[in-house]
Amino acid sequence: MASAGSTRYTELGAFLRSRRERIRPADVGLPSGPRRRVPGLRREEVAQLAGASVDYYNELERGAGSQPSEQMIAALARALRLTADERDYLYHLAGRPVPVHGAASHVHPAMLDLLDRLTSTPAQVITDLHVTLVQNPLAVALLGDQSGFRGPRASFVHRWFTDPDARRLYPEADHEAQSRAFVADLRAAAARRDARDTEASSMISTLRDASAEFAALWAEHDVAFRRDDRKRLVHPTLGLIEVNCLNLFSEDGRQRLLWFTPAVGTDSADLLRLLAVIGTQDIARPTR
Repeated sequence: MASAGSTRYTELGAFLRSRRERIRPADVGLPSGPRRRVPGLRREEVAQLAGASVDYYNELERGAGSQPSEQMIAALARALRLTADERDYLYHLAGRPVPVHGAASHVHPAMLDLLDRLTSTPAQVITDLHVTLVQNPLAVALLGDQSGFRGPRASFVHRWFTDPDARRLYPEADHEAQSRAFVADLRAAAARRDARDTEASSMISTLRDASAEFAALWAEHDVAFRRDDRKRLVHPTLGLIEVNCLNLFSEDGRQRLLWFTPAVGTDSADLLRLLAVIGTQDIARPTR
C-alpha cells in the first residue's frame, strides 16, 4: 500500500499537469506557434515562468523529486495562474503550511494577466500594505527588486520609515510628502481590513515605536488612499525620472496594480526607453 506521503506527491504531479494543460500560451504572454500538439503549456515553459529548472519541474509532475520550498510553490502558483483556493491546495499537496495571509499575498490571476500585457511600461502588483508581490522586468529596472524582502521589511512603507536606503528612490525634497502619503494610505488600508486581522495593526504598532516621524504623522489622523499621482524617482544611473503612477485596485482593495508612464513635458519617455535597453545591469540590489 502506498504511503500517504507518496500518494500526496502523486496527486501533486497530477494537479500540476492538469493546471498546466488548461492554460493557453497567450494567457501568459507566450506565442501559440503552429507546432503545438497538446493543449496548454509545455513543461519547460512552466519551469521558465516559475524560475525552476526543467529537470526539477519534470520530477514534480512525475510525483518525484525533493519537496518544493514555499517560495517555489508561490512561483508555480503564479506561473500556472492558480486561484487562491488552488494555491492553498498546492501548498497542502506539497506538505507545506498555507500562508496565514494567503488571500492577500496571492496575486489575482486577472492582475497577472494585465501585468503580462504591460511589456513596454514598468508595472508591479502590491498589497494594500505595500508589499510587492510581483514586478515586470522594467519595474525591476526602474525601482530595483522589491519583491524579495521577508518579514516586516517586505512592506515598502515599513522600510521607508526604518531604512534610510529605501528613501534613495525619491529626491530628498519629496520625502515629507511621500511620508504623509504613505501614512494616510496605511490608515485607509487598515480601516478597510477586518477587525480580526492583526497584520496591519501589528505593523502600525511596530512603526509607532520605531519611528518618531511615523508616530507624529499617525497622530494627525489623515486618511487617503494613494490613487493616481505623479512621482519623481531617482535612478542610480539615469538620474531623475518623472512618471505618472496609475493604480488599479482589486475588488476587495487588498491588491493594486501599479504602472508607470512618462510625465508629459519631461525627457522621461526617452529615459524609460533607455532603461528598457540597459535593464538591471547597472542596478545594485537592495539588501534583504
